[in-house]
Amino acid sequence: MIRFILLQNRSGKTRLSKWYVPFEEDEKEKIKQEVHRVITTREPRFTNFVEYRTYKIIYRRYAGLYFSFCVDITDNELAYLESIHLMVEVFDHFFGNVCELDLVFNFHKVYMILDELFLAGEVQETSKPVVLHRVQQVEKLE
Repeated sequence: MIRFILLQNRSGKTRLSKWYVPFEEDEKEKIKQEVHRVITTREPRFTNFVEYRTYKIIYRRYAGLYFSFCVDITDNELAYLESIHLMVEVFDHFFGNVCELDLVFNFHKVYMILDELFLAGEVQETSKPVVLHRVQQVEKLE
C-alpha cells in the first residue's frame, strides 16, 4: 500500500503531496524534509529504493523533480517504480512535455490524474490510454 506520494524539486520544495494515511501537519513537514535529505544525498549508482522507518521509499528523478512513493516494506519495488514511470508518462502526454510549472499551476488536474491512477493507496489503473481517456472526458465536462 502506498502511504504517501511526494514530488519535490532539487532544492527541497514540495510541489505535490498526496497522503493516504493520516499524519499530523508537523509530522508531514518532518517527513518531507527527511525524505528529501535521504534521496538527494544518495549517489546515482545506488538503487532507487531506501528503507525509511518501517516503510520503503521508492523514488525516481526526472529532470529537476524527485517522484517518491512511500510503501509497505513487503511491497514490490519494481511495480511501484513502474507506477512512477506511468504517472510521468501520463503527465507528459496530458500536459504536452510536462514541466514543474505545469504541476504547480494545474495542481487540480494533477490530483485528478493521481486519483485515476491510485485509489486509497493502491494502484487502480495501469493503462495509460484508459487514464488519458477518462481525464479527457472530465476535461470536456468543464
